[in-house]
Amino acid sequence: MLIRISRTLQIDERDLEESFVTGSGPGGQNVNKVASAVLLRFNLVGNTTLPEHVKLRLGTLAGRRLTLEGVINIQAEQFRDQPRNREDARERLFALIREAAIIPKIRRPTKPTKGSKTRRLEAKSQRGDVKRLRSSKDY
Repeated sequence: MLIRISRTLQIDERDLEESFVTGSGPGGQNVNKVASAVLLRFNLVGNTTLPEHVKLRLGTLAGRRLTLEGVINIQAEQFRDQPRNREDARERLFALIREAAIIPKIRRPTKPTKGSKTRRLEAKSQRGDVKRLRSSKDY
């Protein structure tokens, strides 16, 4: 089954693997008994539904969450219950994929205009005139 992430992006449910562990977050004594934290693993290398440029950028954006095997690990333990942590982990992965789909603008360095150069030089010479007048010893 395919999971829709945006209008153009979707991933296969089989690329996601969830495991539940005891969390270290809120929950009091219950935190030691219930496996409410979610460890979501997304197989980036084995994925066939995402375009190649999105996969490359996703690997870069994932940073230390990306393992050597090409799997992205996301751990969610913010909430006390498992369904909310599961939803949080999935939403964080989907947000990362959406961000990877945005192609960054290439910055083209610009040169200062002739007018800005002359304004800068005029301001410098004016400042120099002020300092020169200040240091004149006419007393």
